[in-house]
Amino acid sequence: MDGEDPRVLVVGATGELGTLAVDVLLRCGAQAALCGRDTGRLAALAERTRCPARRIDAYDLDGCGAAAPWAAAELGGLDGVLVTVGVPGFGPAATTPNAVAEHLMTVNALCPMAVLRGAASTVGDGGFLAAVTGAIVDTPLTGTADYAAAKSALSCWLGVLAREVRKRQVAVIDARLPHMATGFAGRAISGHPPSLARAADPAMEVSALVDQLLRHLRPVRQIPVAAPEQRRTGPLAP
Repeated sequence: MDGEDPRVLVVGATGELGTLAVDVLLRCGAQAALCGRDTGRLAALAERTRCPARRIDAYDLDGCGAAAPWAAAELGGLDGVLVTVGVPGFGPAATTPNAVAEHLMTVNALCPMAVLRGAASTVGDGGFLAAVTGAIVDTPLTGTADYAAAKSALSCWLGVLAREVRKRQVAVIDARLPHMATGFAGRAISGHPPSLARAADPAMEVSALVDQLLRHLRPVRQIPVAAPEQRRTGPLAP
């Protein structure tokens, strides 16, 4: 980085985790570009932070793939991308409607993949590509088959991506954050959440994650990234 301010794209910036990440990044001296679906919240966040903003939709995969090149043009380059997009859905695997399964896979897997696919050749050497998967990858519960499958698909994809970009020392971060007090489970598109563990503090979790990401942008890197780093901080997932 040679002393320059980190330039980071946050996708999902209008969600609680994304907004927290934006605020932490700015407090740390980073420049941020914002992408989100909620037009009103995105405009308000852009006005408050003075960051460039662009609306994207998870079902527009080409638009998702164009997010990183757009951010690089706005910021004069791009050092990292953090994707916090996600939506929960619950219910027995045998009775989950196909439309719900498709929506969960699109938002939780295909959208982040498209964003990071477009970012892989855009982020500079020594940068980072990160996405929130969740601890559900490690401990899927009954009633979460399709949601867990989508997050696990993203996690697997990140693992392969890590090996493909390691020669450029680009860190691929698989952020398996715990269940947090964000109201996320209550916004499920179907079903009701199973019994969840005690909720973690989202501000603390996001601050720790952002610190981890920014540490990868320091000039001295002794070990090339060979696999996605994981944050296993709780038994259940958002």
